[in-house]
Amino acid sequence: MQQPAVPELAHTHTRPIHWLATATALAGVVALSSALQPGSATAAQAAGPTGRPAAAAAPPDPTGVDFPLRCGPLPILVQSRATGDLDGDGRPETVASVRCDAGSGTPPNGVYVLTRAADAERPRVVATLVDPKDHLNVTDLTVSDGAVTATLLGYSSLDVPRCCPDVDERAKWQWKDGAFLRSTPAGALGA
Repeated sequence: MQQPAVPELAHTHTRPIHWLATATALAGVVALSSALQPGSATAAQAAGPTGRPAAAAAPPDPTGVDFPLRCGPLPILVQSRATGDLDGDGRPETVASVRCDAGSGTPPNGVYVLTRAADAERPRVVATLVDPKDHLNVTDLTVSDGAVTATLLGYSSLDVPRCCPDVDERAKWQWKDGAFLRSTPAGALGA
């Protein structure tokens, strides 16, 4: 008699005990894999130097800043401010429109960019976008997408009363190659 090429094996005939053993082994693998799962993911910020979560940098506060604006005995008034990251370093800057608080009339504005070094307590002026010597008033100051925009109100001649500006233009400044470059935003109309 000739021997078969594959000997008959006892486990080739399935019996209920085989199915029970397979189900038990599979249940054990599932239970073990759920017990060995990695910890749940978290989106917490890295701890700062004191062990607390690192906080986002606050934009510089223009209160008490030494602006290059001379008002004599009058106080300086911060008329508007806008904040955002203008130079792409991950920390916000503040753009402030300030003027002398004359109480009446329309003194010209100065527009200044403020920043604060990581190790400094007080913010400082790093750029002048509008010099008060230009005799302009500033409205609609905004920071968006790394650009500063504002409406500049001025006077076409010395004969125009200082109460009633007759020149109205939009201006945009962006940080490029180490300086703020001024342009006219798309769609801006001058008066």
